[in-house]
Amino acid sequence: YEDEDVLVINKPSNMPTHPSMGNYENSLANGVMYYYKSKGEERVFRAVNRLDKDTSGLMAVAKNSYIHARLGEEIQKKELKRKYMCIVCGDVERDGTVDAPIRRADGSVINRIVAPDGQRAVTHYRVVKRYGEYTLLEMELETGRTHQIRVHMQYIGYPVYGDPKYGKKKDDQSHGQFLHAKKLGFIQLGIIPNGFLLPNGTYEDIIPHYI
Repeated sequence: YEDEDVLVINKPSNMPTHPSMGNYENSLANGVMYYYKSKGEERVFRAVNRLDKDTSGLMAVAKNSYIHARLGEEIQKKELKRKYMCIVCGDVERDGTVDAPIRRADGSVINRIVAPDGQRAVTHYRVVKRYGEYTLLEMELETGRTHQIRVHMQYIGYPVYGDPKYGKKKDDQSHGQFLHAKKLGFIQLGIIPNGFLLPNGTYEDIIPHYI
């Protein structure tokens, strides 16, 4: 989706949000800036929400500083809604909630762990379908900590399938861990009358082909 205030993009897996060491040219930011340039628009890349490199799904990109700030406020107030689909290792018996604080692991810039002195993190999960030793879950976040779903599912013994950092790598890493940002809901606060959201104020992507 696109209007004069925001882009909603279905990010593929194996694509970082921002350029980083070893990923200077294949980031979402590079692609969006190229898109702006091709339209003759002078803009800055302003991601509203962020996804890990190997997580696919919906990301919102604000086209101006005002919308970026307002949507940032929605995140702080927990008004921006996010739902994910993922396949985890193991047979999950029932729906549940993980309420466990997360912080950066000692000696690491990237890795996260559950620890008493971490920031509060809450993940709700619902069983969608079972596949014997694997389970398809729908996840909803109350908070947005780095690697939250991946860390929480490892913590309760059901790591995300294919997660190279918090789970067991699969033989084919062509699309990273099986984690997809399915739904993104926020209130349009731009200058367009009546907003632009779909019914119920959400964008929803289809489940990826590999799920």
